Amino acid sequence: MGNLQKSTYNAHSIFYYSFVMLSSIRTLTLKHWLTFLIAALCFSPLISSPVALVLGFLLATANLLPHGFNPAALTKKLLAWSIVGLGFGIHLNEAVEASKQGLGLIIVSIFATLILGTLLTRMLGIEKKTGHLIASGTAICGGSAIAAVAPAINAKDEQISLALATVFVLNSVALFIFPAIGHLLDMSQHAFGTWAAIAIHDTSSVVGAAGAYGDEALKTATTLKLARALWIIPVAFISALMFKGNSKAISVPSFIIFYCIAIAVAHFLPQFQPVYNTLFMLSKRMLVVCLFLIGCSITLSKLKNAGPKPLLLGMMLWLAIGGGSLAYIEMA
Repeated sequence: MGNLQKSTYNAHSIFYYSFVMLSSIRTLTLKHWLTFLIAALCFSPLISSPVALVLGFLLATANLLPHGFNPAALTKKLLAWSIVGLGFGIHLNEAVEASKQGLGLIIVSIFATLILGTLLTRMLGIEKKTGHLIASGTAICGGSAIAAVAPAINAKDEQISLALATVFVLNSVALFIFPAIGHLLDMSQHAFGTWAAIAIHDTSSVVGAAGAYGDEALKTATTLKLARALWIIPVAFISALMFKGNSKAISVPSFIIFYCIAIAVAHFLPQFQPVYNTLFMLSKRMLVVCLFLIGCSITLSKLKNAGPKPLLLGMMLWLAIGGGSLAYIEMA
């Protein structure tokens, strides 16, 4: 009798959850299916990184995103796991060597950008915290740096939004022009990966541009970019002292730690190399999906809200760090 009651209960439970799932599917709109379809296409080799970004932007601009859809929150999680997955495709010795070679350029570029950003902020008459957030995003890793520095200096939502909008615009441009410039100058895979890691803001755009250039460029760019991202901590601490903010609000991005663990696992357990290769390839495609979601976060209203002065500051800093690092790499 007990077994019969248990079976009946299980049958009712299965029926109930099946009904809930079917009800959820029935509530999906055409906008939901369109977004899912494009995201799925971005996961396939049919869509490149720049095209994915444009598709997301067009979807957002045409108001075709599902109601209540929050691409920013989803992007943050997917991007973190994608970067961890890339770690399985990077050799430990190569990562250490690339970090050693690029360390000096990373340090000089970060502090030169922050100093120049402070001077240009004053010259252009931009609000100090907004200018510092833009300079921090340009110096280290775009949106992640802005998100880390903002609470440390007690930045307001409007200041954060302006800085993020400025960085997102320049990230979008970088996806198109960096590979083109690299091919025009006939840059090697290693040289382009180094340049992308130093001169492009967000990690997603760095790996997107480098991935479009080649696998070796992708590995170099990812390694150097995450080594550069570690500087979020000292820069956020210095920022807190400068603006008399909250140094206790500083945190270490956990995905960087897991990325290093992934490299170590692949190094010390080489017998699972086919699995690592699969994870690496899947992560590359997931990054394209992330760029589609980033495109969904960019709208014309956000671009207008950024205004000319913050965008001008971002462009001047970007040209300085991009042009300076390119000249150094080409002469080295």
